[in-house]
Amino acid sequence: MGPYDLVILPIPFEMTVSWNEGTSNGPNACIEVSSQVELYDPLLNSEIPCGLSFHTAEEWSSEESTLRKQLDSIQKYIKPWINGEQFPVVLGGEHGILLPIIEVLNEHPEIDNLNQVTIVQIDAHADLRDTLNGEKFSHGTVIRRCLDAGVGKIIQIGIRAYSEEEAKIIDSDDRIETWHARDILGVIERNTGWPRLMERITQIGGPIWLTFDIDGLDAGIVPSTGTPVPGGLSYWAAIEIIEKIFTNNSVKVLGADINEILPGGENGLTQFNAALIATKIIACHISTL
Repeated sequence: MGPYDLVILPIPFEMTVSWNEGTSNGPNACIEVSSQVELYDPLLNSEIPCGLSFHTAEEWSSEESTLRKQLDSIQKYIKPWINGEQFPVVLGGEHGILLPIIEVLNEHPEIDNLNQVTIVQIDAHADLRDTLNGEKFSHGTVIRRCLDAGVGKIIQIGIRAYSEEEAKIIDSDDRIETWHARDILGVIERNTGWPRLMERITQIGGPIWLTFDIDGLDAGIVPSTGTPVPGGLSYWAAIEIIEKIFTNNSVKVLGADINEILPGGENGLTQFNAALIATKIIACHISTL
């Protein structure tokens, strides 16, 4: 392992998918299509990599027989990279990859306790069920499991598909702050949610992990993700959220994952948008150096 500034970590994990299959092909498809992404960003007035050293790690793989052991193997895979020495960008794979990432963060040199960490979750789904299809470590339970692990705060953005169980948890657990898609993206004449969200992001402090489920974007621009949902974020709304996070001088973004990338369609629109989101996150990180 060399002294890299930024590392791309492909994790083609897929064990608990509940609708469309194929997220295991997402990381490679995202990397492949990234060759078509323009690397100039106005924030940098330059092209990525801006003189920095980048590394794409060999993708994770495991032959472990149980779901929990698979997650443990993801921990071992990412642990050498999530140590404060380089900025990690993780590509998935189903959203279940987030739990082992958070478990590794518990040993990050820049935090003393997971209670200090805020997860900013861009997503169509709340992922707060206790079980999904009988499984506690599902993609649909991952935020609940992160809270169980000790994460202090969840800020959910773009939520628009959730269960009664999850609605009750959102209302009762003060660690969870949910910005529903309708409230921030609804009818313009009555919409005051977006400026309030932008203001809220400027008030976040401390270490952040950014988890971006690609279905947080509107289904029209990510049609082949695992569970596409209409009424989501536009591309520019997502860009503004990411830029707002990184320009907040009170936060330290420890890393990010982009997940639920399911390649498909003749034009590869879903993986191309995932690559654009990853590129924006990288550009914003560079802008803070």
